[in-house]
Amino acid sequence: MIVVAITGASGVIYGVRLLEVLKEMGRKTALVVTDPARIILKYEMGMDEDELKGLCHKFYDPGDLTSAINSGSCRFESMVIVPCTMKTISAISTGFASNAVTRAADVVLKERRTLLLVPRETPLRSVHLENMLSISREGAIILPAMPAFYHQPQNMDDLVDFLVGKILDVLHIDHNLYQRWQGEVP
Repeated sequence: MIVVAITGASGVIYGVRLLEVLKEMGRKTALVVTDPARIILKYEMGMDEDELKGLCHKFYDPGDLTSAINSGSCRFESMVIVPCTMKTISAISTGFASNAVTRAADVVLKERRTLLLVPRETPLRSVHLENMLSISREGAIILPAMPAFYHQPQNMDDLVDFLVGKILDVLHIDHNLYQRWQGEVP
């Protein structure tokens, strides 16, 4: 199972699309949506949390610190926080596990599983970079929401699929969401 957390940064479309693709692939997912993410989900996509519940196998309330994913004995393989706020990165960096997202991330790091953070913030302060470096040194992977253009995207969906494809690459999941670089300029 892959835990997907959506926090309150702009770019919730990345988390939604990741859930859609993983469901299409038959991958089991657990989902946590923070309270600020619920607001951004409504604002950016006109969606509510209930629509997301159909895209996952398990849904956890962000305030429930007793949920299964908050224990090292829960055998999920990886966690993706997409998008990931700087507040969430700060909490993970300092070990401040105050909600189901930051506690599950804490579990992933202590159990040496794959933690992938997709920050969506610009510009970055030094403290943002330091927090990301701290988490990276513990083994997490920082994958900023930065689109590429070598695959010649034609629309916003192509840009979103590129980033979701990069997430899947890190998780070692085969996909065909974008055309890979062929090593030569057309």
